[in-house]
Amino acid sequence: MSVLGANSVGPSDWAVERFGRQASALVSAIPAQLAEAHGKAHAAHLAAGLKKRSPYGVALAGVVRGNLAAMARELGEVVRDVRGYEYAVINGHALFPFRYAASPKPLDRARLPANASPTRRRLFRAHGPQPPEGLFDLDEGLATEEYLGLHEAFEELGASTRLVCVFFTANAEDGIHVIHWGKARLELDRTFTWLNSEQLVVAPTQVE
Repeated sequence: MSVLGANSVGPSDWAVERFGRQASALVSAIPAQLAEAHGKAHAAHLAAGLKKRSPYGVALAGVVRGNLAAMARELGEVVRDVRGYEYAVINGHALFPFRYAASPKPLDRARLPANASPTRRRLFRAHGPQPPEGLFDLDEGLATEEYLGLHEAFEELGASTRLVCVFFTANAEDGIHVIHWGKARLELDRTFTWLNSEQLVVAPTQVE
């Protein structure tokens, strides 16, 4: 699997600051890996023979993570295992892929599902941007061990590793619609505040 994609758009200053010499490769490689992941998820969806979309979404999430991990290895970068899930870590930044909608909705509509795992929430609380000091002060009675634990960094990633979000929309019929990457803070209502976001050019759909 090659990390080279069909797109040759140059990286932004923001991307270069975070990913250094790998920024240019990532701009084309990430869309290519998502397109390939769609092809595999679409095949799994057809093989399941079910009308509902769940086989596609579940397969897509797993294949995207695997593809980004393989991309990192091919680039000579690091892959970290966090609670059984592999995350690509490029120049000290972990890529967090997330399909936020099945239709091409605006990025500001993205929201973490109510049943999102504690691991996902902790990744954002501990490795994502932090809210301004005092913004979410809790009463002493609400500062439970569970809440405080959300702010403990994963040793597997390293305390200094920061999250870079790779948010996209896709469905089995149309493939990948749009891809955004950037720096986002998870809010208490499960929405996201984007401190920086950029759109990546979607690679041609690959259907197996």
